[in-house]
Amino acid sequence: MAEATKQSSESKSVPTINKVDALSPLDGRYRRHTEKLAEIFSERGLIKYRMIVEGEYFLFLHAKGLGRRRLSSEEESSVRFMCNVTPEAAQIVKDIEVRGAFGIPATNHDVKAVEYYMAQNFRSGSLKDTTSMLHIGLTSEDTNNIAYALMLREAVGMVLMPAYSDILTKMAELATEHKDLPMLARTHGQAASPTTFGKEIAVFRSRLYEQAKQVTGFRISAKLNGATGNYNAQRLAFPDVDWPGFTREFIEGHLNGMGCKGGPKLKTNLLTTQIEPHDTYAGLFDGIRRLNTVLIDFNQDMWRYISDGWLKLKPVAGEVGSSTMPHKVNPINFETSEGNLGMANAMFEFFSRKLPISRLQRDLSDSTVERNFGTALGHSMIGYKELLNGLGKIAVNETAMRGALEANPQVLTEAVQTVLRTEGKDDAYERLKELSRGKELTLGQIREFVKELDIPEEKKKTLLELTPSTYLGIASRLVNEGT
Repeated sequence: MAEATKQSSESKSVPTINKVDALSPLDGRYRRHTEKLAEIFSERGLIKYRMIVEGEYFLFLHAKGLGRRRLSSEEESSVRFMCNVTPEAAQIVKDIEVRGAFGIPATNHDVKAVEYYMAQNFRSGSLKDTTSMLHIGLTSEDTNNIAYALMLREAVGMVLMPAYSDILTKMAELATEHKDLPMLARTHGQAASPTTFGKEIAVFRSRLYEQAKQVTGFRISAKLNGATGNYNAQRLAFPDVDWPGFTREFIEGHLNGMGCKGGPKLKTNLLTTQIEPHDTYAGLFDGIRRLNTVLIDFNQDMWRYISDGWLKLKPVAGEVGSSTMPHKVNPINFETSEGNLGMANAMFEFFSRKLPISRLQRDLSDSTVERNFGTALGHSMIGYKELLNGLGKIAVNETAMRGALEANPQVLTEAVQTVLRTEGKDDAYERLKELSRGKELTLGQIREFVKELDIPEEKKKTLLELTPSTYLGIASRLVNEGT
């Protein structure tokens, strides 16, 4: 790789951007949340994964006896080492694409620039006689679609999944700690049958768990079948190869067996045009969008509980809540999370609507859209991290939560009319409706009503002892079974 290294010293230095100068808040204000995704979805990251696909395809051809000769273990290692793309190496690839390098005119083609860079490195060492096998039989979309599949697998498995797990863990802790804490439920924003704070957190944890399971268990389609999907060049060059079998072994065996183990797996799509149709991209993004929607719902509920005073925010030393109102401690983490998840979902919705559509055997409108995958995932990550930060700042105001519940004794009217129904009282609902609808009742008034009921004393005693804080069904047990 001597010539490429020499070229790197002559290449334009890799620009660095101060966070305060970044156009996007993903690379500026919120860089601390998105740095791991930048390693995957940056231009350098895309170049890296393209090189991985090109390199592994090259090695797989040789392992199957289709190369120029057998490769030594040192040569195999050198190919894989090249795929650890430094900023300087990425800049050389961009130079080849944009302005030319190594005496090669500018390609104005990003994948071809990767091939030329790798070929130049091969020529500087023992692999010079194998250069012709680079990218043989492939179209750029063979490289790109597999590269993006690997990038998405890495992002979900190594970046998003740990964030999901952290949120699930925190929700489980809150649900367990507060499974017995009575809380007024609200349906249509109005007082409803009591619940517990822990059980309501457990509902969100259960929803999140199910959506995360679908995302991590997803399978992303990939293709390796040439310029229009028919293996034209491969079949001509190697007529005796079972190319569908070769593709399955390369994608589902070799590539699934290397790298990240925790994200979605790759699967082979044999029936494509020049491009893999991206239907599974749409499915994956729809899954992440559903997950984000659950968290938007959660953020809004937490915001309301804070607004009602049922949850308190712990002040952080040095923080300012308002430029003019010194007393303010605001739920900014939940608000920031909600906003970024909404941004992410808008992009995911567009991805799912646009990417499965391509004119005839292909058009290039998908390419520029794919470059924004990291942006949508970055907004998601900000949402996850800010939500976690918010959960770390809350404390339950048990007095306020219980007080709100006890201030609404009318929620016991459901209990009373239900017991009356068990005693065959057909007008039970109507009697309680007349007593309570649109009125402010006290617990004493409800008990006076119960005392006059013609029901067995045992049931009457149960109703007279009932309070909003004890009318909780099996909320606590549901938490235990659901977490």
